[in-house]
Amino acid sequence: MRASGVLLPVSSLSSKYGIGCFSKEAYQFVDFLKKNGQSYWQILPLGQTSYGDSPYQSFSTFAGNPYFISLEKLISKGLLRKKDCDACDFGSDPADIDYGKMYRVRYRLLKKAFQLFYDIKDAEFVEFLAFQEQEADWLSDYALFMALKDYFKGKSWVEWPDDIRLREPEAIKNYEETLKDQILFYKYVQYEFFSQWEELKSYANKLGVQMIGDIPIYVALDSADAWAQPELFQFDKDRRPVAVAGCPPDGFSATGQLWGNPLYDWEYHKKTGYAWWIRRVGACRRMYDVIRIDHFRGFDEYYSIPAKDQTAEFGKWEKGPGIELFHALNKALGELNIIVEDLGYITDSVRELVRAVGFPNMKVLEFAFDARDSSGPRDYLPYNYDKNCVVYTGTHDNETLRGWLDSIPKADYGMIERYLGHKVEDKDKMVAHVIRLAQASSANLCIVPMQDYLGLDNKARINEPSTLGKNWRWRLLPNQLTPQAGLLMKNLTKTYGRLPIVRTEAKAQPADKAAGEPAGRTTEKNVDKPSGRTAEKNVDKPSGRTFEKNVDEPSGRTTEKNMEESSGRTAEKNMEESSGRTAEKNVNKNTEQNGGMAFDKANKHVQKDTAHAADKKTIFEDMEKAAAQAVGKDFGKAASAAGKVIGQAAGAALEMVSDKVADAAAEFMFRKAAGKDSRKDSEKKAERK
Repeated sequence: MRASGVLLPVSSLSSKYGIGCFSKEAYQFVDFLKKNGQSYWQILPLGQTSYGDSPYQSFSTFAGNPYFISLEKLISKGLLRKKDCDACDFGSDPADIDYGKMYRVRYRLLKKAFQLFYDIKDAEFVEFLAFQEQEADWLSDYALFMALKDYFKGKSWVEWPDDIRLREPEAIKNYEETLKDQILFYKYVQYEFFSQWEELKSYANKLGVQMIGDIPIYVALDSADAWAQPELFQFDKDRRPVAVAGCPPDGFSATGQLWGNPLYDWEYHKKTGYAWWIRRVGACRRMYDVIRIDHFRGFDEYYSIPAKDQTAEFGKWEKGPGIELFHALNKALGELNIIVEDLGYITDSVRELVRAVGFPNMKVLEFAFDARDSSGPRDYLPYNYDKNCVVYTGTHDNETLRGWLDSIPKADYGMIERYLGHKVEDKDKMVAHVIRLAQASSANLCIVPMQDYLGLDNKARINEPSTLGKNWRWRLLPNQLTPQAGLLMKNLTKTYGRLPIVRTEAKAQPADKAAGEPAGRTTEKNVDKPSGRTAEKNVDKPSGRTFEKNVDEPSGRTTEKNMEESSGRTAEKNMEESSGRTAEKNVNKNTEQNGGMAFDKANKHVQKDTAHAADKKTIFEDMEKAAAQAVGKDFGKAASAAGKVIGQAAGAALEMVSDKVADAAAEFMFRKAAGKDSRKDSEKKAERK
């Protein structure tokens, strides 16, 4: 039921070539999370960024960011040369993303890879054609839109010539023919993006780490969505926005936030049965294990700002679709795993909608101790939480914990000390105390930004709302994921009952190997696999509403009662029985019989006594191999093979039991090793006789 995870944007990984991507560093981060007891990796939106480099302003709500394609994987596939990538200038600061250089260089390399991919047309090209067919409902409009933006030197579609701006059929036909090569390039880029993403997600899921995706409530004005489907939005007859989205003035911004996104025509969506939303959420569900919906309060009421205004001061609240939208989503898609971002100005009607949908909402500890937030103590102090929520120390829009502690008034800092019950003068230590408050809370899920575990100041801040030019740029340095940060993470997770109960499964591919091999492809044969772009029947799979119900499913976590039974005194006793004298006695007795029969009988004991500690399939495969080698009357090989299998089972058990039980198992292994030579001598004498 209880679990924890880490918030880190993909772009912030320490990948080579200027920006975090689906490279080996992503797989290593999954390994880091697994090693330190984390069950979730929360990321920011994966959409293709536009002006301002914000992942919340994307050229398409369905397309992925080409920057996240690993160039190293393209090198391993022979589509790029390493020396060509090494020769490019991606920027000189490894802790910063230079988006200007990224734009100039990255696409040039991707076009090289595409040209070779298109020229050789190997077996993978067939999978590319299948991908185009599967994603045609959004891919064709997106690829044409991006090709047109290149053709018109990056101008927004609202500035294009009227014939193509208004999507006249003849103009569409002419441009599709003129720009066919560029259109195909953008389709290839999406194919490569989704192939690499699905491979990474599959790797994480095999290790018991779930991916929390983030989708903005709104789409960008300069997007394929707004251009191709203007009927979805509040546009005038000339397809210009009537009103745009934002937030009213508050304690954090005197003039409010002017986002500029077009607002939805909710009456039109209602007439269609919310078909576009069903398609959008269905696509996100195939990409992520859990979906965080940004600015959830906009479904209850949204802030409408006249399109001509330069600030958000004179907007007004309008009624949103409410619970009706979520009834339509549940009817079409089944129950959904969604996190509700209900931060900011929250009214009773918003709270009622959150309760009605049943999704876990967000609690941010920085708001609990910030005098600028009038609802802080009521909504965000831990003693007010129920279980069905997700607690954060801060989000991507907040200061880092260390930076926040440096900036808040003494009175707010004193409020934290009073809540803790003691003075904490060292702010680095206070960071750990605040993380502890989050982990100790009753919230089913705890998410902490990676910067907070590392104790980094505001130089590592992801985004400062209402500012431009300095956001979305921070990156981890190589080797910055220190053992100390991992130890803090694991210890707090363990102390407050958030560690997953691990059951040994088929081993996931090692990070270095998985990151370096060609990405798996989606074809008609494999689209139904859980981690890929699933078919309709997978979209409808049950996935309980609240984390209280479903947080324990991916890695076989049990209830607290079961945890005590599986890792306490009962498990210790069972381990001693299955891995100690009983197993040793069984092996010694069986080696007196025919080699094949002895091994079969030993298998039954191993299967019975160690099923709770190891993956049966893996052990049985080892048994079969060993049995094939121990045919005839080779008693020594039979005993050796049986001992090896018992050793594997005991080794797997070490991952699951308490330290005390692990010591008992290790002691048995030592005894077993000590008696191995004497048993071999007696067996050889028996054979000679």
